[in-house]
Amino acid sequence: MVEDMVNLIGCCELREGGHPNPVSNFPAQILFTAQILLLPQWRNSAQSASIFLRNFWFVICLVNCTSDHMVRTFFRKLLTYLSSSEDSDDDLNEDVEGQCIRKRRKFIRRDHIQGHECLYRDYFAENPVYSANLFRRRFRMSRPLFLRILNEVVANEPYFVQRRDNAGRLGLSSMQKIIASLRMLAYGVTTDFMDEYIDIGESTAMESLKKFCETIVSIFSAEYLRSPNTKDITRLLAIADQRGFPGMLGSIDCMHWKWKNCPTAWKGMYIGHIREPTIILEAVASYDLWIWHAFFGMPGSLNDINVLERSSIFTELEQGCAPPVNYTVNGHDYTMGYYLADGIYPKCQTFVKTIPSPRGDKNKHFAKAQESARKDVERAFGVLQQRFAIIRGPSRMFKAKVLTSIMKACVILHNMIIEDERDDDDNLNIESAPDDQLDDDLPELSRTHTIEIMDFIQRRLHIRDSLAHHQLQEDLIEHQWLRFSQH
Repeated sequence: MVEDMVNLIGCCELREGGHPNPVSNFPAQILFTAQILLLPQWRNSAQSASIFLRNFWFVICLVNCTSDHMVRTFFRKLLTYLSSSEDSDDDLNEDVEGQCIRKRRKFIRRDHIQGHECLYRDYFAENPVYSANLFRRRFRMSRPLFLRILNEVVANEPYFVQRRDNAGRLGLSSMQKIIASLRMLAYGVTTDFMDEYIDIGESTAMESLKKFCETIVSIFSAEYLRSPNTKDITRLLAIADQRGFPGMLGSIDCMHWKWKNCPTAWKGMYIGHIREPTIILEAVASYDLWIWHAFFGMPGSLNDINVLERSSIFTELEQGCAPPVNYTVNGHDYTMGYYLADGIYPKCQTFVKTIPSPRGDKNKHFAKAQESARKDVERAFGVLQQRFAIIRGPSRMFKAKVLTSIMKACVILHNMIIEDERDDDDNLNIESAPDDQLDDDLPELSRTHTIEIMDFIQRRLHIRDSLAHHQLQEDLIEHQWLRFSQH
C-alpha cells in the first residue's frame, strides 16, 4: 500500500503531458492525510476516518492525475486495510492508550423451534405443565380467549405468520410473538426479559408489541370501544335503577399515565400537577367495570374540563344519533342519560355531581350514595392498571402514537376479559322483559347525521342546561331518600 501511495503522489506531481503541477503542496497534503489515517487511534474511529477520507478524496479530485484506475486502486486498498485493522481490534476488551475500543455486536443464534415447543408444552399441550389458573394469572385471560385473539391476529396481520428466512430456517412462531407482546403489556417488563424464555430478540419483541397493539385496535375497536347500543342501555338503566340512580349510564373521570421519555421540547406542555410529563385518559365505566368511552392523548397540563371540551363523548348526542334514554324521577320525565362525576365537571344535564358540604340527612345520604356509585370508574382504572402493568409505571416509549395504540389495546383487552368472565345473573335481579320484546318496544335507532346547524346548537345548549342539572339533582335526592332512608 505504501508503494501505491508513492506512485499516486508521483502522479500528482505531473499533469497530463508531463508538465509540472503548479500546486506543489498537494503531494504533501496527500501524504499527511494518509499518515493520519494510518495512525491506530484514528483507525479505530470510523467517524474520524470518514472525515479524513472525504478530505483526501477532495485533494485527489483537484489534481489532474494521469490514471483514474490508480486512484481507485489506492482507495480500495486503503479502505480494506482500515477495515481489516478495525476487525482485528474489535475483539479487544481493554483500553488502548486511554481510549475505549468499541466491541462489535455479536450475533446470537436463537433456537426458535425449541422456544415454541417449550411454550406449547407448558401451556397449550393436552396435559400442560401449568394449570388453567396459572394461565389466567400470567396471561390475564383464559386460554380460550387467548386462542381466539391469537387466531384473529394471525388471520388479519401477516407479520405474525411464521415464515422461513433466506437460509431456510423457521422464524418465530405467531405464538412466540403474541405471548411476548402480552407479557410486556401484563408485567411492564423490558424486551430483554422475554429473550431467556421465549427466545426472541430485543428489536423483534418491540416490533411485535407495536404490531400487536395496532392489530388489536384495528380488529376489535368497533366492538369493544363502542358506545352503548339500545340493548346495553336497557341493561345499564335496569342496574342503575336498582342502585337508586335511574337514568345513570356510568361514571366519568380522568387518569394520568407518566411519560418518562417525553421529548424535552414537549415537557412544558405535558407537565401538570404531578410535576412530571403525563398523558390523560378520559374514560366512562359502568358497574361491571366495562369501559364504554376511552379518549386518550391529551397532555397532562390540562384539567378534566379541558379534556372534556376536546372529547367526543357527547358527539352522537349533539348530532341526534344517540340511542334514546327515557326515565322518570320524582314525577319528572327525562330524555337524556347522565354520568356520575366529581366536582370539577360543569353543571350540565348529563352530569350528576356530589354535594361538597352536605347539610341535612337527605343531602348527606345522597352525597354518600353518589360518591359510592362514582367509584366504578376509579375501580376500573385500578383493575386496568393491575392487569396491564405497562400503563401503571412510567412509559419508556418515545412516540405519542405508540402510547395511544398501547392504551387503546389495553382497554380493548380489558373489555374482552370482562365479557369473557362476566355473569349477568350473578347478584343481579333485573326484572325486565326479554331482550326481543325490549328491542321491539324501543324506537328505532337512527344513525343519520343531522345537518341542520340550529338543531345542533339547540341540542348542545340543552346538554349544558344548568337549571336542568339542578332539577335532576334535587329529584335524585328525593328519590334516594324515599327509597333507602328506611333501610
